[in-house]
Amino acid sequence: MSSNPISSLFPFLLLLFSGVLCSAMIVPFMAFFLVTGLGQEPWIISVYSVLLVGLTVTVNRQLAKRIDSGRRVFPLVGIAAASYLTATLALSIAPALWTVLTIGIVGFGLSSSATSTMFSLGGALAERQGVDRSRFNAYMRATSSTAWMMGPALTFIIADLLSPSAVFKFCLIGALVWLGLWWRVLPKDITAKSTATPMPLSDQRRATTGLWAAAVFIFCLSSAHSLTFTALPLFYVTEVGLPGYAPGVAFSVKTFVEVFAIFATPFLIARFGLRQSLFATSLLAVIAILVLASVSSFPQMVFGAALEGLYYGFYASLGISYIQSFATDRPAQATAIYWNTLMISGLLAGPAVGFIAQVYDFHTVILVASAVAAGAAMLLLAGSRFHSGQPET
Repeated sequence: MSSNPISSLFPFLLLLFSGVLCSAMIVPFMAFFLVTGLGQEPWIISVYSVLLVGLTVTVNRQLAKRIDSGRRVFPLVGIAAASYLTATLALSIAPALWTVLTIGIVGFGLSSSATSTMFSLGGALAERQGVDRSRFNAYMRATSSTAWMMGPALTFIIADLLSPSAVFKFCLIGALVWLGLWWRVLPKDITAKSTATPMPLSDQRRATTGLWAAAVFIFCLSSAHSLTFTALPLFYVTEVGLPGYAPGVAFSVKTFVEVFAIFATPFLIARFGLRQSLFATSLLAVIAILVLASVSSFPQMVFGAALEGLYYGFYASLGISYIQSFATDRPAQATAIYWNTLMISGLLAGPAVGFIAQVYDFHTVILVASAVAAGAAMLLLAGSRFHSGQPET
C-alpha cells in the first residue's frame, strides 16, 4: 500500500492535532486553576469533573447515533470548536468560579466530544482512501499523543510566566486556529457512515455482547493506567524521595516512547493478530506497573517510564481497533464507548487513589493497579469467544 493515501489525509490529522492540543491545554489545567487561580477548596474539582464528564459522555453517545445513521459530521466538529471558543472567551473576560461551573462546563463538555467524532470520521475516511482502519487509528493516536506531549507543558509555562488566567487567552487563539482549520479542511457534506454490510440480527446480538465485554476490558486496563498515572508523581517525590522535577521527566519519557509504540501497532496486528497483541500488551502492562512500584532511583524511574510508554502506546492504538471490531457496521458507537470508558476510568481514579493512599500509601495504589491490569488480561481471555461476533478457535 503506497504512502500516498496517508499523505492526502495529512490535513485531517492537522485538524485533529489542533483540536486535541486545545483540549490538552485545558483538561489538566482546570484543577490547578480552580485551586491555585481561584483559591477554591480541592473538593470543587470533583464537582467540576463529574459535571463535565457526565455531559461529555451523554453528548458522545448521542452524536455516535447521528454519525452511524449517516448525518453530516461537519457541523458536529464546528459546534465542538465553537463551544471551546465560547468557554475560553468567557473565562478570558470573567475568570471566576461561576463562569467555570456554567459556561466552562458546557463549553468544554461539548468541545470534548470532538475527539470521538474525529476518530469516527477518520476511520471512515481511511476506508475510502484504501487505508486500513487500524493503521490510520495508529496515526490518529500518535497525533493525539503528540498534542498531549505539548499541551500541558505549554499551559503551565504560560501560567508560571504570566498568570493562570492568561492561559485562557492563549487557548482562545488556539480555538480560532481550530475553527479556521475546520472550515478549510472538512468538506461540508462529509459523513462517517460505515460501508460495512449490516450484520444479521443473531450475529449483531452476539457482537453487542462482545462489544460490552470489550468495554469492560478497556475500562480495567484504562483504570490501571489512570491509577498509576495519578499516584506516580506523589509516589516519586514523597515516598521515593526523588526531586520535584522527576515526575515531569518521567511523563516526557513515557510520552516519547508512547508515540513510537503507537506506530508499531499495525505491524503487531499484521504479525500476531489484534487480540493476541492486546493480550501480550496487558501482560506487559502488569510487568511495567510492577517495575514502577519498585522504583528507588532516578535511572530506575526513567526505565519504568519507558516501559509504561511502551505498553500504553500499544494499548492506546490496539484498544480502539479492538473495540471497533465488534461493531463494524456501527463504528461511531464503538468509538464513543471507547472514549467514554477512558473518561470514566480517569474520573474514578482520583477518588480511588485518594482513598487507598489515605489508608495505606501511594506504593499500594500502584500495586493495586498492577492487579487491575492482570484482571484485564484475564477478562480478555474470557471474552475472546465474542471476537467479531464469532467464536474463536
